[in-house]
Amino acid sequence: MIESNVSLSCAWCAGGDDGSSAHLDENHSEHNLSPTGHLVVAVCLGIIGTFGFLNNTLVLILFCRYKMLRSPMNYLLMSISVSDLLVCVLGTPFSFAASTQGRWLIGRAGCVWYGFINSFLGVVSLISLAVLSYERYCTMMGATQADSTNYRKVAMGIAFSWIYSIIWTLPPLFGWSCYGPEGPGTTCSVNWAARTANNVSYIVCLFIFCLILPFTVIVYSYGRLIQAITQMSRINTAVSRKREQRVLFMVVTMVVCYLLCWLPYGIMALLATFGRPGLVTPAASIVPSLLAKSSTVLNPIIYIFMNKQFCRCFHALVMCTTPERGSSFKNSSKVTKTLRTVRRANGQNVTFAVASAGHPTIFAPNSGGQKSSSVGEKTSPAAGQGTNRPVVSLVVYYND
Repeated sequence: MIESNVSLSCAWCAGGDDGSSAHLDENHSEHNLSPTGHLVVAVCLGIIGTFGFLNNTLVLILFCRYKMLRSPMNYLLMSISVSDLLVCVLGTPFSFAASTQGRWLIGRAGCVWYGFINSFLGVVSLISLAVLSYERYCTMMGATQADSTNYRKVAMGIAFSWIYSIIWTLPPLFGWSCYGPEGPGTTCSVNWAARTANNVSYIVCLFIFCLILPFTVIVYSYGRLIQAITQMSRINTAVSRKREQRVLFMVVTMVVCYLLCWLPYGIMALLATFGRPGLVTPAASIVPSLLAKSSTVLNPIIYIFMNKQFCRCFHALVMCTTPERGSSFKNSSKVTKTLRTVRRANGQNVTFAVASAGHPTIFAPNSGGQKSSSVGEKTSPAAGQGTNRPVVSLVVYYND
């Protein structure tokens, strides 16, 4: 059943009501790049495929080797790495081979397979990034006690990412739009150029629910985190200014790279769908496609290798030593969150979530409802207890 629908879908995309392969095999002379252009594309795809494969494989090796990395949040990162690695294994080699020869090499069924698997795994990556940002938002700003051992919630987020993605990428196999040649004919994707109501409706839905919606979730989640950290810095500048700058840099990097990789591809698709015929040239169509594929290289760098835990484990792997157990490693699976509410002069409440990894934190009680002189200030330890202070992370829950 699927095979018959695939054949019909690809025949419709490739043009020709009889389903012949002449259209695809001839590779659309009007879409051809020059030999130099195909060579440049092949080199770019080779670099992207190689580094994407190495980066994501290294991430999975670190995750499997070091148990300390197996926190709930890191499982979401592993889902992203798996989807990116599959793109490098199941998709990029075919477009690389096609670019070296200047034509598509594995026929109509292969074109449909390539278009489906790349679309599916690309959407998985996008939705996973949105789920990751929302999970960070809920974890860091939730007013309830934190429970980092809640793997069930993370598993639901991962399952949602993959199921949601396959729901939106299966329809072209069954008649709602289709997969076919893209750009110069050395890659395949959704048929952006068809002007039928069937095709246009699918492209609009795909753009809204698989690009705009996840971007909105990412901006909202990280925006609220920045707002919370800014509120905290106004009360305790000395403690949180450096953290605010670090989080701001991380958020800006994530959002900019998301837009750099996917927004040009989305704009190209909309121009091909709604613009005048021939508006999107072969060179203009292949550049956004390469940028989208480059996300398989950038995601591990931004979300994982900028993480101090993974950096320590990577250094230990290279040096064949035991990872240094920094503060982020102490009881990474058991985080206790203490909430404190401070009423500001304007009547608004700011709730501080103090996540302690290690010994419990003891706070000086507020007398008469007044605010303590220092947020996170600890009383003297009880008799018989050590004087070591635990490492404390401050997060703000801002009540509007």
